[in-house]
Amino acid sequence: MSKILLVEDDIQLAKNLTLFLTSEGYSVVHAAGQKEGIEAFRNGTFDCVLLDLSLGDGNGFTVCSAIKGISDVPVIFLTASADEACTVAGFEVGADDYISKPFRPRELVARMKNAMRRGSRAPSVLTCRNVTIDPARGIVTKNGNEIFLSALEYRLLLVFLSNKGKLLSRDRLAEELWSVSGEYVSDNTMNVYMKRLREKIEDDPQSPSILLTVRGMGYKAVDE
Repeated sequence: MSKILLVEDDIQLAKNLTLFLTSEGYSVVHAAGQKEGIEAFRNGTFDCVLLDLSLGDGNGFTVCSAIKGISDVPVIFLTASADEACTVAGFEVGADDYISKPFRPRELVARMKNAMRRGSRAPSVLTCRNVTIDPARGIVTKNGNEIFLSALEYRLLLVFLSNKGKLLSRDRLAEELWSVSGEYVSDNTMNVYMKRLREKIEDDPQSPSILLTVRGMGYKAVDE
């Protein structure tokens, strides 16, 4: 039975969601705020975290950052905000998905299953030329030296190295990274993160040899 941590300060919503998830075969622990959520996670073992963005004693960004600092467990934000800046900020601190309120309970369950499935099939060490990523430890190295990526850059690189030689469209990248529709991420945002990632892993970012652009179609990691 999968165990879910629900961090939500709307008591009625938390009660209804707990009843629904329990009926679907999940075990649910509810925390009503930021401090309580962090403490609950540190004191338990969970398969997925459902996290409200706005909490009475703080915000979900802090909770997500604390969780991702000690675990790779999937985190899904539940929020009434559809603002792109908030969405990107959530992914920056390591969120795995983002679903806007009001949501359909069965859609949420599908998102949870996707997030947990991605986590369960985390690959062993992946290498592309002089860059290596170790998903188990969350470490990326170049020429044997550790390099530091933001959560979004790390996830982007993991998708590419898990699909070496395969053409990945922008829509596919959005689906793999965020499991939400592409409307949450503008073309400009995608360009910015591709540029930042290339600056960190390529010997010559202006002439990339690892992450290649297929004009008009998308990107791919070179297949050695």
